[in-house]
Amino acid sequence: MTISVPCLIFVALMNADIDSDSLAVTFWAAVVAYTVVTAVIYAIVKLYGLEGSTYLHPLIFGNTGNLGLPLALFAFGEEGLSFAVIIFAVMVVYSFSLGIWMVSGRAAGTKVLKEPTVYGALLGALFLYNGWHTPVWLTNTLELAGQMAIPLMLITLGVALARINVQRFVRPLVLTLVKVVSCTAIAIGVGLYFELSRVAMAVLILQLATPVAVTSYLLSVKYGADSETVAALVVVSTALSVVTIPALLVFLI
Repeated sequence: MTISVPCLIFVALMNADIDSDSLAVTFWAAVVAYTVVTAVIYAIVKLYGLEGSTYLHPLIFGNTGNLGLPLALFAFGEEGLSFAVIIFAVMVVYSFSLGIWMVSGRAAGTKVLKEPTVYGALLGALFLYNGWHTPVWLTNTLELAGQMAIPLMLITLGVALARINVQRFVRPLVLTLVKVVSCTAIAIGVGLYFELSRVAMAVLILQLATPVAVTSYLLSVKYGADSETVAALVVVSTALSVVTIPALLVFLI
């Protein structure tokens, strides 16, 4: 995963058939969308007296990697994957910086600088912006390595879900519905404001509406948050996505 995911992101961005203006607009749309999502989720958590270290991270960050990238590729092809990778890169940087602070109550320090995915995204964006390409032999090598990422993501998601023990369902179900509805509405609003293309806007909606990421559960275990509650959010939101994701795709495709 450490090798394949950065390779996937780098090659997808380098070969993306989108102009630099669309790249910049999608990037800023993702930044604004996550900012608004953070504000809304923070208000909901405070309003209902929920524990911020437990609920903020899972309700803000969706499974844009393990689920979002494969779905974007499936529904919108290589163009959709290119936009999804941009949004995923924004999420990774945010999740491994301020996201860790939300869970642990302390700064992530240099952790984000040690995340290979960040460098894959930055290099890919640089090559895309300047129209650069690596030699064919290197591109083929990186592309083959990157093709491992999506199957690995799906397998990892399945294994992680199988190992999680869940005993509470009602609150996670309600919060999952709140997350899906609010994130979808925010993505639509931001997409209209930035006048995103049809595919870019559809991918932004899809990425923000993905279920809670397993990463949120792992961070809650590592930093001493209520991991059982986060586990319930992961399982319930992923199960519910069997209904919500196809329903969204009906309107987006």
